Amino acid sequence: MVSNSIKRISLWSGPRNISTALMYSFAQRNDTKVFDEPLYAYYLKNSNAKDYHPGAETILKTMENDGDEVVKMMLNYSEQPVLFFKNMTHHLLDLDRRFMKSLYNVILTRDPREMLPSFAKVIKQPTMMDVGYKLHLDLIQYFEKNDINYVVLDAKNVLLNPEGVLKQLCEHSDIPFNNAMLAWQPQKLEEDGVWAKYWYDNVHKSSKFSTYKPKADPFPKHLIPLLNECLPYYNQLSQLALS
Repeated sequence: MVSNSIKRISLWSGPRNISTALMYSFAQRNDTKVFDEPLYAYYLKNSNAKDYHPGAETILKTMENDGDEVVKMMLNYSEQPVLFFKNMTHHLLDLDRRFMKSLYNVILTRDPREMLPSFAKVIKQPTMMDVGYKLHLDLIQYFEKNDINYVVLDAKNVLLNPEGVLKQLCEHSDIPFNNAMLAWQPQKLEEDGVWAKYWYDNVHKSSKFSTYKPKADPFPKHLIPLLNECLPYYNQLSQLALS
């Protein structure tokens, strides 16, 4: 039985989308417990991503590999009134998605012209399945067909106006906004996944959401075909995002 008094917020993000900064933001709330990509090991076990994701062996050894068990945890954990699950959309794979009716679902996207070069610094040749754009739209279609609540965030809009967008997000999630969400101490969170050393360096050095700056470097040529594939999906997502 899922408690209706507990607010269970699940972020469904693509990679390199300021999802970790959002997790750090929610971690500043005294009423909130955050969870870092609880479905990661399930995803690695059931896809070929374990062949090219850094730290995959350690993730598989130290996290729950059974996606259904992770979902049970998400629905039954009750030690704080607000729970924030940072998830990657592609980690869902073929899980039964009915559990999403019990969550406040937040889709987080980012312009692929900015996201892809960042992601490719760790995963050299990403594919559409790695980056989530089509999966986000598939998820929205599922939400709308099944009357499941959701909201869309664009990373750029969050960086341009953290307080304004977070206030809207908190209203959507039926929780009060807390000014503590706007800043944190440069540090590692105890909730960080074991993969943090590969991905979180910038967040660990940060004390707030970074100021938005357009990418100045030339876009990598080898990523242009994937960019062209992602842009139509991103353009649809960005039109739905909180401003």
